[in-house]
Amino acid sequence: MSRPTSIRSSVDRHVGWLEFNRPPVNAFTREMVDETHDALAAALGDPAVRVLVLASAVPRYFSAGADLNVFKGIGQDGMRRWAERCHEIVRLLRGSPKPLLAAINGTAVGGGLEMTLHCDLRFAAADARLGQPEINIGFIPPIATTQALARLIGRPRALRYLYEGRLVPAAEALSWGLVDELVEPAGLRAHVQAYAETLAAKSPAALAAIRRTVTLGGGMTFEDGMALELETVVQLAGTPDFAEGVDAFLAKRPAAWRY
Repeated sequence: MSRPTSIRSSVDRHVGWLEFNRPPVNAFTREMVDETHDALAAALGDPAVRVLVLASAVPRYFSAGADLNVFKGIGQDGMRRWAERCHEIVRLLRGSPKPLLAAINGTAVGGGLEMTLHCDLRFAAADARLGQPEINIGFIPPIATTQALARLIGRPRALRYLYEGRLVPAAEALSWGLVDELVEPAGLRAHVQAYAETLAAKSPAALAAIRRTVTLGGGMTFEDGMALELETVVQLAGTPDFAEGVDAFLAKRPAAWRY
């Protein structure tokens, strides 16, 4: 009999779902961090997955952050290993050639929420609450959150959000740009699945190119970003998807992409 896992993975019409699944509140242990890394790597390498969604299988909780029992007596060496492993997850997320979406429900704080900052779009249940309460234990969020937040919502708002450590209602998070769309709680999964399917039907080569140029280019100087865009455009011109896209448009027929 296989052992229980804290990550539930599934694929529905080329949309992969990676759901945190450690009841009652999805508090992360080191094992759960490792399972998240491995499940993410597997999904990104699965040709059946064209779009990947981070979500929760636990009602009312997206993530409670780290299980603080893990941090008791952890020391600096242990924390370095923890944070380095978390940063490996960040690199998988940021380096993904596939679109990444997040479906955020319930209470969303700490590590699980931090992973969504590296997704492309965040859909939140209208009654969700989001927060980074690490300040309350004399800590900071370690999943490249300080860097992602400053780029996502701006330095002043990121500082205040982290300084205060409070839970933010979904509507306020939307006004900041911390989430991109609010959805009725009961319809969250269906809404994200439907949107993901629209992306899954598009050219995977073009999706990967868009994600790479925006994600990597956003951290470069404008000139370096243009150089990346130029090389990406040249590479795309040699792909079967580009030739097929042009032919399909001119023939007024649906494109048949290479998956």
